[in-house]
Amino acid sequence: MPAKEPGYVYILTNPSFREDWVKIGKSSRPVDIRSKELDNTAVPLPFEIYATLKTVKYDIVEKKIHKAIDRLTDLRIRQNREFFNIKPELALEILRDEAMVLDDAEVTLYKDNKPVKPVDPNKPIDPIPPIPHRPRFKFSMVNIPIGSTLTFVPTGVKVKVASDDQIEYDGRIYKLSPFVGTFMPAEKRNTSGAYQGSKYFTFKGEILDDIRSRLEASSVEVLAAE
Repeated sequence: MPAKEPGYVYILTNPSFREDWVKIGKSSRPVDIRSKELDNTAVPLPFEIYATLKTVKYDIVEKKIHKAIDRLTDLRIRQNREFFNIKPELALEILRDEAMVLDDAEVTLYKDNKPVKPVDPNKPIDPIPPIPHRPRFKFSMVNIPIGSTLTFVPTGVKVKVASDDQIEYDGRIYKLSPFVGTFMPAEKRNTSGAYQGSKYFTFKGEILDDIRSRLEASSVEVLAAE
């Protein structure tokens, strides 16, 4: 059997996205070709290549990087997509960590979609600030009282708030994330199996995590004004 050809795990950015959004995927072909394929009417501006990792194990490495990011917290912007709410510098750190355990890894940085220099996985680069810890979601954070009804978005099922961090469905008590992992339809599951529960339920038509972000932003604005 012929040896498997190497492929790429890539980190892409996009000027039309927030600066801490990236796309992390894989391709069996040069990444400049893949990035051009992604340039369509759904994205206002073309993608830009930030970094690549070339290896014959690109399939496995891509899954491991996705899983590593999901374990940090749920940074995936949409669970069935390769978009993450993470700075490209931190994504590069995770990619470098995977490269260190590979015999054939070639990590390359890009500028203006052109390779500028290879990256030595064993050589330190500028430190990345740690991700600030975000406390676990509780209903009291978003002023949702016990007894309120929520909607599980993927299926439309109604559940009831049973405590500050639990819901009731069909006579059983669940925390949000385990409920999502249990009742998420097969066609909507992600590869890692990690879910942030507050992103999958609505209260009065608004996603719980969006309510939390809105209230957090309001608090910051109030503090800034004082």
